[in-house]
Amino acid sequence: MATGYDHILFLLGVIFFLYRLKHIGLYVTLFAIGHSTTMLLGVYFNVGINSYIIDAIIGFSVVYKALDNIGAFQRWLGFQPNTKVATVVFGLFHGFGLSTKIIEYNISPDGLIPNLLAFNVGVEIGQLLALGTILIAMSYWRRTASFWRHAYTANVAMMCAGFVLIGYQITGYFVS
Repeated sequence: MATGYDHILFLLGVIFFLYRLKHIGLYVTLFAIGHSTTMLLGVYFNVGINSYIIDAIIGFSVVYKALDNIGAFQRWLGFQPNTKVATVVFGLFHGFGLSTKIIEYNISPDGLIPNLLAFNVGVEIGQLLALGTILIAMSYWRRTASFWRHAYTANVAMMCAGFVLIGYQITGYFVS
């Protein structure tokens, strides 16, 4: 999970304005279904995408979520895209990011399914631990007057981090 900062950053964006645990659970589950599906199927069927391209898309997902959080789509397009669908779709891309990295290790097909399932459970546990830490910090921050004063800035910072991820990956694609 230490190298999954891009996934955690996306999840931070997803839960940024969610207050009820049932809503947080729903969106985290949708994301997990998306990334688990493509991670498992991608490795099983040996379908990988260029890691620079898929990681740039993951960076774009962070930018998208930050824009969504600041209401840009409503202002620019006049409507709000379905956040649940977006969470699943970006989860699918995040899963391809994981599968692409796993495929690069050329793991043995012997015991592939149990190993993939165990790996996926480990990823989910790590993700939940990171998310729990974020939720604790967010719950304290939300109780302060500074939350609403700095929520926009925090999402702009998240968007900038997404752009940095995109730039880093696109540069890697053209340099490698």
